[in-house]
Amino acid sequence: MSLLTNSLSLLVLLFAVFLSFHLINPTQYYIKIFKDYTFTTLSSSLPAFPAIILSYRHGNMHRHHKDRPDSGNAGSICDDFPAGIPPPDTNTTSYLCVDRKGCCNFTTVQAAVNAVPDMSQKRTIIWINKGIYYEKVTVPRTKPNITFQGQGYTSTGIAWNDTAKSANGTFSSGSVQVFASNFVAKNISFMNVAPIPSPGEVGAQAVAIRIGGDQAVFLGCGFFGAQDTLHDDRGRHYFKECYIQGSIDFVFGNGRSLYENCQLISMANPVPQGQRSINGAVTAHGRASMDENSGFAFVNCTIGGNGRIWLGRAWRPYSRVVFALTTMSDIVAPEGWNDFNDPTRDQTIFYGEYNCSGLGANMSMRAPYVQRLNDTQALPFLNTTFIDGDQWLQSNI
Repeated sequence: MSLLTNSLSLLVLLFAVFLSFHLINPTQYYIKIFKDYTFTTLSSSLPAFPAIILSYRHGNMHRHHKDRPDSGNAGSICDDFPAGIPPPDTNTTSYLCVDRKGCCNFTTVQAAVNAVPDMSQKRTIIWINKGIYYEKVTVPRTKPNITFQGQGYTSTGIAWNDTAKSANGTFSSGSVQVFASNFVAKNISFMNVAPIPSPGEVGAQAVAIRIGGDQAVFLGCGFFGAQDTLHDDRGRHYFKECYIQGSIDFVFGNGRSLYENCQLISMANPVPQGQRSINGAVTAHGRASMDENSGFAFVNCTIGGNGRIWLGRAWRPYSRVVFALTTMSDIVAPEGWNDFNDPTRDQTIFYGEYNCSGLGANMSMRAPYVQRLNDTQALPFLNTTFIDGDQWLQSNI
């Protein structure tokens, strides 16, 4: 697809989202985010991206930026830029600054990543100012110990629009791809703004972020997409107070990850009353053998939004997912889970629930392979010991 076609498609999408925000029926489902930000989880064929995406202008998407604004405009453009950013480097920490208006030393996130010395043992904090950065970003294995510091996940975001078809594979479609170890992201959103596909559409998977490095941390982050939003690929990862939106398999991969106090929001189409069809799934974990120490644990989370969804699908035969102390709305199907329509996986998958609440947490009609965990069985999944957090987590935050 040509650059012009991509640009026009995105403009149409943004305009439609703008109309949806202003014309949406007030009886539809609303989500309150961190007390001071409200937006609609749309039930149409459009994603519910934060309002920051509406302020992004076509002229900023593909033009080249100068390193600094013109001197005649610097006073007006950068008047509100925070003082003391970036702070001076220390013995253990280096700072880089990104601002798309040119008020920092970098106007793109990728340029800042490229400037980090290879195999640096210092923590490099990349301070990213408010706005949408429309670019595809890669953090290679040679760039460990990087932090993306945004200004709030409803204010700062990185967006791109690749799909499995355009990127030659789902795994390569991520707007952001992280292969380095000890990566941290705080108060920033990751988005894939490709058009939302119909269920089962070939080549339409669109990843917002792929996390393939070990010991990664996400604090107060947002993840926005539809099918395959968050590719939790491999390694040990920690997510706290994050907002994750999608429709089908929107948390997938073979990571060993703990999700605490996160919001999991389905933007699948509403299912008409009386119909029993399933049109979404939260997870698709990819553990392929009993020798792999991987799995997803969701603790003190909430599940809401639209559609009728499964908590997980057994993407691989030893898929392992636990939901504990989680509030589930009635969009969760009574059977709860799916064995990928392969009954031979029923004996090897590990799907457990522990002390969950809400209309969707009723286990009386759960699939027979689902485990109702007792205190002892649930304990290994309830805190950061599940990801060996005592060995690395505090030093990364």
